[in-house]
Amino acid sequence: MNNSYFVNTIRFILLVLVQVLVFNQLNFFGFINPMVYILFLYWYPIKENRAAFIGLSFVLGLSIDFFSDSMALHAASTVTIAYIRPAIMRFVFGVNIEFQSFRLGSSTKAQQITFLALLIVVHHLVFFTLEIFSFANTLLILKKTMAIGTATLILCLLFTSLFSVKRP
Repeated sequence: MNNSYFVNTIRFILLVLVQVLVFNQLNFFGFINPMVYILFLYWYPIKENRAAFIGLSFVLGLSIDFFSDSMALHAASTVTIAYIRPAIMRFVFGVNIEFQSFRLGSSTKAQQITFLALLIVVHHLVFFTLEIFSFANTLLILKKTMAIGTATLILCLLFTSLFSVKRP
């Protein structure tokens, strides 16, 4: 088994377990439940097969939906950000990542945080728009996106700093 497949499999399983067993049980201020499983989409290698990535994203979201009883809201939002991830990367990093030897670790910290923040914002906008399903409650959608997105971003940055590999 390739080392990359092994690492991604472990990440997938651990992020689903952490999301389901810990973060779905939290309820900061009565409505904030951080969604840290987005880190799988952030950490997934860029050079891998895109169709497999979108399929894995669907399985990841469906796994969270299965344990959260959320009617495929997570699956829809993870597939959306998996599909538009190359466009977000081109926007943040300013390069055509498909034809160059781009590595996320070689970019600046500000670019990495911006990339993660955009993934979270798009994910949460799709998720809460589908959950609330009414444009009359646009302020509620924005409020939930900003509050839960901020909590998610803080926890994701904490996880990325804890599990990053320091290279000399």
